[in-house]
Amino acid sequence: MRTAFYIRVSSPRGQKTDSQRAELEAWRTRQRLKAVRWFEDKDSATNFQRPAFQQLQSAIFKGEIETVVVWKLDRLARSLKDGINILADWCKRDVRVIAVTQQIDLSGTVGHLIASLLFGIAEMELQHTKERQAIGIALARQRGVYKGRLAGTTKATPKRAQELRRQGLTVPEIANALNVSPRTVFNYLHLSRPHSV
Repeated sequence: MRTAFYIRVSSPRGQKTDSQRAELEAWRTRQRLKAVRWFEDKDSATNFQRPAFQQLQSAIFKGEIETVVVWKLDRLARSLKDGINILADWCKRDVRVIAVTQQIDLSGTVGHLIASLLFGIAEMELQHTKERQAIGIALARQRGVYKGRLAGTTKATPKRAQELRRQGLTVPEIANALNVSPRTVFNYLHLSRPHSV
């Protein structure tokens, strides 16, 4: 089973995955795929700690998945930056991504070209965000209201980083899964930063 189908709705209350599943099943029938793995979440796409998404990520890291099929790309992530980060990581691992209703197939030369364009847009957006953030922090410092990150707070759960490390993930893979920097992961794992990971 090298093909994964990922479905997500934002809330377990009042939202069902039936319509997504029906369209994906129809696509699977047309493609004559028999053995596939299903991953289903009922959680917001802004949260990367979604159980099924984490299981999918783990299967991809282990090389068990070659193709991920979704109803629409926004099932993976809501923000452009997060979505592009996911796609970039999967493309590096030669994972084919198909969005059925949008008729997007990120495979082959054209797929890589589209992915590169999306990655470039995301990089520009990230730079603009950093610039706006830096300006905002500078203005807040002038007004004396910026205190920086509170001591003892973290961007993600150190315990989760340690769990992923025990599963055999590398530091860059853990950083991508938790949406933090590799340096943050090293701090969580209490490791001194080596020259290569």
